Amino acid sequence: MAKNKVVVAMSGGVDSSIAAALLKERGFEVTGITMNLFSLPREVCQSEDLRSCCGFKAVEDAQRVALMLGIPHYVVDFRKEFERIVVADFCREYSRGRTPNPCIRCNEHIKFSLLAERAKRLGADFIATGHHARVEYDKASGRYILKKGKDKTKDQSYFLYTLSQDELAFTLFPVGEMTKPRVRQLARKWKLPVAEKEESQEICFVLDNDYGRFLEIRVPEAFKPGPILDLHGNILGTHRGIPFFTIGQRKGMGISARHPLYVLAIDADKNAIIVGKNDELLRNKLLASGVNWISVSGIDKPLTVKAKIRSKHREAAAVVTQAGEDSIRVEFRSAQRAVTPGQAIVFYGGDIVLGGAIIDSAG
Repeated sequence: MAKNKVVVAMSGGVDSSIAAALLKERGFEVTGITMNLFSLPREVCQSEDLRSCCGFKAVEDAQRVALMLGIPHYVVDFRKEFERIVVADFCREYSRGRTPNPCIRCNEHIKFSLLAERAKRLGADFIATGHHARVEYDKASGRYILKKGKDKTKDQSYFLYTLSQDELAFTLFPVGEMTKPRVRQLARKWKLPVAEKEESQEICFVLDNDYGRFLEIRVPEAFKPGPILDLHGNILGTHRGIPFFTIGQRKGMGISARHPLYVLAIDADKNAIIVGKNDELLRNKLLASGVNWISVSGIDKPLTVKAKIRSKHREAAAVVTQAGEDSIRVEFRSAQRAVTPGQAIVFYGGDIVLGGAIIDSAG
């Protein structure tokens, strides 16, 4: 009987390396692929070792692991696609006063779309990644379901809510049933060279999380001084450009007040930042669009869920109702702080990801 062929997205990190090792051990015919996604501008990148996307470190680490495992390894160049689909959108959204999540967009359009297409051309039966998440088939509903990773502190299901039924059926998450300490324990046991490698930061193409610096280089036209207003429209100061700000932010305004001020809203049309007190950040409702349901095909009546409005946000009880063909309304049992347009809201039922959408506005 022929072995199942699987293409593993090898980032050069410990999770994807263990994913490849586990599948090889389980008898799969494994091929490793590392995606070349981004090269930082010369004026930003000062060292080839500074960031994996900045040089050859990710490729070298993945190749070393593949050699140890005795599996073929290839590098695919998705830089043009990543620039057009992920980076350009990141810049465009910040210019509009929104706060995007490029990791979600990369998963949707690059890792589980372009990479899957490439894997199928290689005759693969599956693709696999090192995400801490799980996929199961539910016989009762006839649907594939996405679940949280076993290690709740490393769970990455929030970033995967866009996956379709076909994509889930084609995907394996070998480390989803493991804790991170167990992953490292196995890497040490098998003497993989990435066993102690530090985890990469969330956004791979932004150096040291300095979004402002990155955006100033990419979209300098978006950085125009504008007014900082209170809720009554009074001018309190002047900001340096709306891409420097996100909802809930306190620092960087350069104004003094009797009480701490936070960004409550960003009006891109007026190039204005609206600020106020911390308790004025609380919202009970939001509208979201671009809905993708996983555990169900859709909703025709209000659905009670637990919702996360950011990846690190604590789940909150809420009710979701259909607001339009591609939009939903979410009402929370208790008010949530800093509901942010551009971020994803993801819905859970216990460990199961029900679906998700992109936040458009708070109410």
